[in-house]
Amino acid sequence: MDKLSIIAIIGGLTAILAGQALEGGHLASLLQLTAFLIVIGGTASAVMLQSTPRQFVGGLRLLKWVFNPPEFGHEKMIAEVVRWSQHARKGGLLALEPFVAQQHDPFARKALQMLIDGAPPETLRSVLEVEVDMAEHARRQCARIWESAGGYAPTLGILGAVLGLIHVMENLSDPSKLGSGIAVAFVATIYGVGSANLFFLPVAGKLKHLIAAEVALKELVIEGVSAIAGGENPRIVEARLRGFLAIH
Repeated sequence: MDKLSIIAIIGGLTAILAGQALEGGHLASLLQLTAFLIVIGGTASAVMLQSTPRQFVGGLRLLKWVFNPPEFGHEKMIAEVVRWSQHARKGGLLALEPFVAQQHDPFARKALQMLIDGAPPETLRSVLEVEVDMAEHARRQCARIWESAGGYAPTLGILGAVLGLIHVMENLSDPSKLGSGIAVAFVATIYGVGSANLFFLPVAGKLKHLIAAEVALKELVIEGVSAIAGGENPRIVEARLRGFLAIH
């Protein structure tokens, strides 16, 4: 569980509510169902319109990464690849057969099987890089729905403000209805700007970082099996793979 993400969300909401209280405002005035429906409902609809069903559902599923990010384990994978290299150097590529069943990651399993099958380094790299590129593209398309939501929400907030002001103008002759219209107008703007900058855009940024870490792990595997196929010394393999740790 990523406690920092939970603390960040709670901290952001607390800062807004505390600021409202310190200014002498009522916290209940920020609870406007009409504004919420306009901003969040409109944003969700806009995102669904621009996305395919697979991208939209995939983006929602990726949200769990923000609070419970996967452990990619670059250090562990480096140690595993070095172990492959050592066994291959002693007993040949066929000595790696027992390691295939031990791999829980389908990509690492496929890379190792191709290595055992005798694929040359160039073929290994080209085939596996295509798979990585396509997987990264699909992940980023799914994560982009949150970035898009961060762009639509402020605009929907302005739309909610305009609708609230229209309601005010229609009831100028009835002062009792002016307050609710003005409240919707300003609260909708808060919902739009706040949700974009405190949730949607940060979520998109974090997912991009996690996707980059996932891609780096797969590139690490590619570099490792290519080096083993090329007959490089295990120490050289390890030194090369440790370069991937510099960006994480």
